[in-house]
Order: sequence, then C-alpha cells, then structure tokens
Amino acid sequence: MLTTIEKILLIAAILLAGYAFIRISLRIIRIVARGNGNVDFSVIPPRLLSVIGKTISFQPVFRLRILPSLFHAFIGWAFIFYLLVNLFDILEGLFSGIEPLGSGTLSNLYRLAADVLSVAALVGMLALIVRRFILRPETLSTRSDILLSDKARKGILRDSAIVAGFILLHVGSRFLGQSFSIALHGADPWQPFANMVANLWVGMSLTSQTIGWHLFFWLAIGSILLFVPYFLYSKHLHLIVAPINFLIQPERRSMGELDTLDFDDESIDQFGATYIEDLDWKLILDSYACIMCYRCQEVCPAYNTGKVLSPAAMEINKRYYLNGEGASLESGERSKKPLTEFAITAEAIWACTACGACTDICPVGNEPMRDILNIRRALVLMENDFPEPLQTAFRGMERTLNPWNVSPAERMKWAEGIEVPTIDQNPEAEILWWVGCAPATDARAQKTARAFAEILNHAQVNYAVLGKDEGCTGDSARRAGNEFLFNEMALANVELLNEVNPSRIVTTCPHCLHTLSNEYPAFGGEYEVVHHSQLIDELINQGRLTLTGVNRQTLTFHDPCYLGRQNDILIEPRQVLNHTQANLIELPRNGNKSFCCGAGGAQMWKEEAEGNERVNANRFQEAESTGAETLAVGCPFCMVMLNDAKNDTSSDMEVLDIAEIVAQSIDKSS
Repeated sequence: MLTTIEKILLIAAILLAGYAFIRISLRIIRIVARGNGNVDFSVIPPRLLSVIGKTISFQPVFRLRILPSLFHAFIGWAFIFYLLVNLFDILEGLFSGIEPLGSGTLSNLYRLAADVLSVAALVGMLALIVRRFILRPETLSTRSDILLSDKARKGILRDSAIVAGFILLHVGSRFLGQSFSIALHGADPWQPFANMVANLWVGMSLTSQTIGWHLFFWLAIGSILLFVPYFLYSKHLHLIVAPINFLIQPERRSMGELDTLDFDDESIDQFGATYIEDLDWKLILDSYACIMCYRCQEVCPAYNTGKVLSPAAMEINKRYYLNGEGASLESGERSKKPLTEFAITAEAIWACTACGACTDICPVGNEPMRDILNIRRALVLMENDFPEPLQTAFRGMERTLNPWNVSPAERMKWAEGIEVPTIDQNPEAEILWWVGCAPATDARAQKTARAFAEILNHAQVNYAVLGKDEGCTGDSARRAGNEFLFNEMALANVELLNEVNPSRIVTTCPHCLHTLSNEYPAFGGEYEVVHHSQLIDELINQGRLTLTGVNRQTLTFHDPCYLGRQNDILIEPRQVLNHTQANLIELPRNGNKSFCCGAGGAQMWKEEAEGNERVNANRFQEAESTGAETLAVGCPFCMVMLNDAKNDTSSDMEVLDIAEIVAQSIDKSS
C-alpha cells in the first residue's frame, strides 16, 4: 500500500537506523570489554531454554510489587511480540499483497495476539505513567543524602517521559493504523479491539481512510526507527541486555562466591576496583542492564535503616557515567574519576552487610554487592584505607587465627566437661565438625556448640573436631576487602583439610559453610559441607534422634543470609523446628527475602555506619511483631546481633539457636 517514494524512504530509514544501532552497539561492547576477565561462551547452550523462559515469563519481576510488575509485563510482552509485528508491517509495506503467515489459523492468531497485546501495552504504560509522574512512590527514587549525579536525577525522569511518550506513540499508532485498515477492508473478528475503534472511521471517505492508514503507519514505523539510537542510551536498553546478562554471567556455586586474586603474578599492579574499568566485564554490563527500578534499594538493610548506601544509585551512576565518558573508555583511556567520586561514597561502601539481597531481588541479574566488595578490595589492598576497628580483627586473624584474638590453645575450652573428640583422637571420623570461631570463642555462641555436641553424642554420630588446629575460614577478611589475608588463611586451611580428608564437614556457622563449600574449591579444597540443621534433620529422619515436643512454644525463624539466600538452605531448618512440635510463625520477610541481622560483610568487627536505626534492631522488632515467644536462629553472628538487639529492649522473647531448641527437646529415653 506504500507508494514507490515511500518505499525508498522506508528502506533508507531502515538502513540509517541499522547503521546507528550497529555502531552504538559496538561502542557498548568495547566499553564492556574494558572490564576484567573474559566471557565463557560455553555456559550459553545449557542456559538458553531457561533464559528464554525467564525472559518470556518476566518471572524475576514478579517477586516484588505485583501490580506494577504486571503492568510492566504487559509492556514487555507486547514489545517482544512487536519484534515480529514491526518486521511483518515493514514487509507488508514494502511488498504489496504479501501475507507473511498466509491467511489461515496462524495468521488469525497472530492478529489476535497483536491486537490484545497492543491494548495491554497501552493500558500498562498509562498505569505506569500515573504511578511515576502522579503517585510518585518513594520506591521509585532515592533519598537526597544518597550520592546520585545531577545528570541521573534529572535524566531518569526525562528518559522515562521520552520512553513513555514513544511507547504510546508507537503502539498507539500501530493500533490506530490497524483500525483504519479494517475500515478500508472490512471487519476482522480476530482484531476485536481494533474493530471497535474502526467503527469511528466507517463513515469517512475512502481517501480519508487511506490517508489515516498512511499517517499511522509512518508514525508507528518511523517512531521505532527514530527511537533506535536513543534506545541504546536509555535505561530501556535492559530489554536487550537483561537476557544477555542472564545468558553469559559467570558460572558460580553461590551468588556470594567471589573471584580470587593472583598475588603471585608480578605483572598485576591493580587489586580490586578503583576505576570503573577495574571491575569485571559483568559488572560493567550490569550498568546497561539496570532498569533503575530501585528494587535492590528497597530490600537493602543499610538503606532501610538510614545509611547512605543505595545499590540502585550506584548502578545508575555507573550508567550515566558510561553514557558521558564512554568515548574515552572505548578508546582505551583511563577513567577521569575513581568509582568513589561518582558511583558510590566510601562511607556507603563500608555500610554494606554483603547480605546479597540486592543481587537476589534484581530482575535483570545485576550484582551490586560484587561492585562494593571489589571496591573494598582496592581500598584495603591499594590504599590501606579502611575503618580502624577492622584492624583489630585483621590482626587477630593474622596472629591467633580468629578475629576474637583468642589463643589457639584456648580453642577447646568451650567443650570442657563434655566429650568432644578431636581428629587426633578419632582419625576415622565420618563427619568433621568445623566448630567455627564464634562457637569456639564467643560466650553466647559457645552454648550453641555445647548443645550441638549433646545432639551428636546422643545420636552416637562418629565425629571429630580439629581442636586447636582449627582457624578462621577468613570470611570476614574477604568481605572486608582484605583478600591477601583471606588468601593466606584459605591456603593454610585447605592444606590442613586435605590432609585430614574428611568425608563430610558440618558447621553451625553459615559463613563457614559458604566459604568451605563455595570458595575453597578455587584453592584446591573440594568438600561436602552441610549446615547443622541439615544434619539434625537427617538424624531425625534416620530415627537416631527422637524429640519429645515437651517444650511446646510459639517460635519464629530468622533465615541467616548466608544460609538461605546465599546457599538456598531453607527447608531443613523449618523441618527440624517442626519436629519439636512448636508452633512456627513465619516472619514477614523470610526465606530468600529475609532481612539481614547486620553482622555480615565484616560489620561484626566495626561500628555500624550512621543511620536512623540499627539493622539488628529493625530485624528484632519484626520478630517481636509476630508474637512468638522464641526467635530461632541458625548462625552465631545472627545470635550475637539479635541478642544485642534484645538486650536494648525490655522484650521477653528468647533468642535460641536451632541446636539449643533441639537439645531441649531430645527424648532422653530413646
């Protein structure tokens, strides 16, 4: 139906848009390639189907803000389908009379889908416009005390307005164009919505109807072709980059597994990330994938308690910096500003608890926690710049192999009066119990260790501990950015464990579990590691441990970040607690969405960053709101933090480890 001149103009416009798309895309690829590491393309084939399913279903988006997510999905589903719609419209415009799908059932279903999704996209866009520009919820912005560049603060609203206008123009024009086509050629039962609108044009002259079709065809196709170059600079690039992000992200055992640094390579002169190009390529790609939806900020424990950390603001700052300074980065030049001057402040860097909530909730696969921990590495290793209290913990790990600065000679004092065999006494042990620094040295956590020892002895488990030879796994050193110290501790521990060669390792500390099972393999240590709640669940199921249930009570369970979210151990702790016949009440934020206790990320060893509330106080208040008598935990750090929060109140709620609750419920007659 297009004239010859219109066809020439359309072809020219397609070529220009295609040229711009390729040129800008190559620029983005070169910028991402400035980052460290290389893409492992071998991960693509096994992930392809799952990523396609994730993209089509928009499943990651629906984990938060259900109704806005549905409106967002309307637009996303329409745009995925519109890749086909625009292609077919161009073919039909260039080649008169062509029907890409023929005239049968497939063509009918195609027209129905296009009609329904066009209306869905328009409804979704109008709803989101009202939400962003009229209702303006706090979850779509960040506080004024957060570092967010002026370009970003102004640009987000501007970009949102431009894209909203484009979607209404593009989809609306295509929809109206179809209604004019129906007016020209007769009703189409497979386009019910366009049919209704077509009734408005039925009384028009043939010439007016033809002009209407031409007008809206060009508005629809012309708008998408004009939008292509801008699209690659806007936040809506996530439509393309998000699936790529999921498809090629590095394979990891856990979201919290960090990459190792090679301290033996003398050619390396940069450890950690000082400038944006020091980050891994994946973390630069994250900048382009970011939706700027602030979901990561919404679940961040630091932000929610008034600290100046917003993982969303960091990603947004990175993106606007790349848009502005991309040309110099593309050409291989060094960035003009370090990350701590434009992306995130040093104060915010040290407020992070490394809980992984930001990574877990991100609907496009971004990993803000990794940026922060990489920047910490640079601050510690390159600039020797870190909070002074961490020095005490570092010194303890260096000299006494634990951050509490307790002598290894006192490592077994917690076990006085009970039978706890060491590996020297029981070299054929089936299970090696990695006690951990806190249960071995902290007065409150020692009660957990004694309770677990009682459970193992009652169930006649063949186990042993390392005793005075056991040291810290180095988790706190690594999360604090002291990768060199962690490296030394990991190598020493792996050498010891490989000599012992344990069949299985059990630990009461999720941080130890995470490090032993997910991070030591990079140092030559491959071990089967279980949490004590998992082993207790096994013992109960095997009939080796019978619980009486005499201590009936209402309790709620706090999922430790490094147990649930980081290692997906969610079911066994609850099964064990249910075996005690207690009434288990779930916390509002539970499972993968659990709220941090505030100790992770080496926060245990420093003063909490300034804010309007302590993280542990926030979590304890939530636990109290359930009305439960007991708060059950499965981590010694959580035990310390939540007990501290309790002690600051007049609460009668008791904080107990799972092992303590089970020990109280053991049927001694069995």
